[in-house]
Amino acid sequence: MILKEVNGKKPTFGKEVFIAENATIVGDVVMGDYCSIWFNAVIRGDVHYIKIGDKVNIQDGAVIHCTYKKHPTNIGNNVSIGHNAIVHGCTIEDNVLIGMGSIVMDNCVVESNSIIAAGAVVTQNTHVESGSIYAGVPARKVKEISADLSKNEVERIANSYVMYASWFKDE
Repeated sequence: MILKEVNGKKPTFGKEVFIAENATIVGDVVMGDYCSIWFNAVIRGDVHYIKIGDKVNIQDGAVIHCTYKKHPTNIGNNVSIGHNAIVHGCTIEDNVLIGMGSIVMDNCVVESNSIIAAGAVVTQNTHVESGSIYAGVPARKVKEISADLSKNEVERIANSYVMYASWFKDE
């Protein structure tokens, strides 16, 4: 893994965090407990801060970044960020699934218990309401789902990734 200090700021991690050996995490990144950062993922807190809650998985090839002095990235608890997704200068609240290959751009807010479908492009300044599924290019609300259903599904995925990470721990 590449862990790098930038401008006097270095990544900090909670307990039981798995970081794949070819993941890159640099700068002002604060991560909670039971997170997993998978192969070829990049978390670049070089131009603003990135805060990541507990039980967050950032899957293979995903990129987390921010906008210089303007838009930090805040990610809540029980969040799954799918393979090759881009999360940039936005706020992702608790119990959210960011689908594979999707993009969430600057100054977006994705409220709790929501799903961003695979391949969706959530354009700048979009506000995704709680209990929504957004899909398409540009992403639009396509469906409402109950908070229980979305929370349970998202939590199932987050818990699965805690288990998967345990398979890679040194014994």
